[in-house]
Amino acid sequence: MFRQQKHLNHHLKKSIGVFDSGFGGLNILKGIIRELPNYNFIYLGDTARSPYGNRSQELIYEFTKQAVDFLFSQNCELIILACNTVSSEALHKIQQEYLPKYYFNKKVLGVLIPAAEEAVLKTKNNRIGVIATEGSVQSQSFVREIRKLNSKIKVWQRACPLLVPIIESGEKNSAVLQIILEKYLQYLQNKNIDTLILGCTHYGILEKQIKEIMGNKIRIISEAKVIPKKLKNYLHRHSEIDNLLSKGGKLIFYSTDLTKKFEILGSKFFGQKIQVQKAFLDSRN
Repeated sequence: MFRQQKHLNHHLKKSIGVFDSGFGGLNILKGIIRELPNYNFIYLGDTARSPYGNRSQELIYEFTKQAVDFLFSQNCELIILACNTVSSEALHKIQQEYLPKYYFNKKVLGVLIPAAEEAVLKTKNNRIGVIATEGSVQSQSFVREIRKLNSKIKVWQRACPLLVPIIESGEKNSAVLQIILEKYLQYLQNKNIDTLILGCTHYGILEKQIKEIMGNKIRIISEAKVIPKKLKNYLHRHSEIDNLLSKGGKLIFYSTDLTKKFEILGSKFFGQKIQVQKAFLDSRN
């Protein structure tokens, strides 16, 4: 499956791969490029099987293995899993089992822990809220990571299953979304939180609306702002990886379901027009 696409990127030196179940990761990628404009990036959106939020852990792990295989076959040295569901449900197993077996010299990083770290730094009253997909909430990953850093912090979570489909249908400014958003956030408004994690990469695009509902006193932790700085710092600390990455400023976008919708919505998320190629995912197992 991969052979037919390898030649497309053979001329590139090592790139940074960014994987998401759909469009949300483009918001993260936009922030990363602002911070690291000279690097080469390859984006993969598994839009054919999105959203991942209500999938089983086994299936999410399987999909993530396929995405990792694909991006490493495209000459990526480092992959960012720009999806909280994947970071909570598959990252640990990918790092502990899959990489040592097949890619012992490669790195895969997630977005969940950096967001948790930032929230712990920002909270003043030790009361943190999280909005995320059902998968991320049920996994308790945010709660676990936050409590590892500070056991005194109280965490309230709210699953928001309807947000991703509405955002991906291009209705982010609709009255329906506003009503649903207010309903989801009401639960957290009653908990006296002072910090709110947007625990799904899609939600960054709703930051303004969320801020208006929650009020200016609430610190919003958006991964599109946190991850770029963390990645820059990571590369600074790991010069052995940074030295392998080419600095050509090239961008390649892949989608598992090549549709006009991906180019239109993807361009909105990314902030400029993008051209997308079709990706064929397959499992090595």
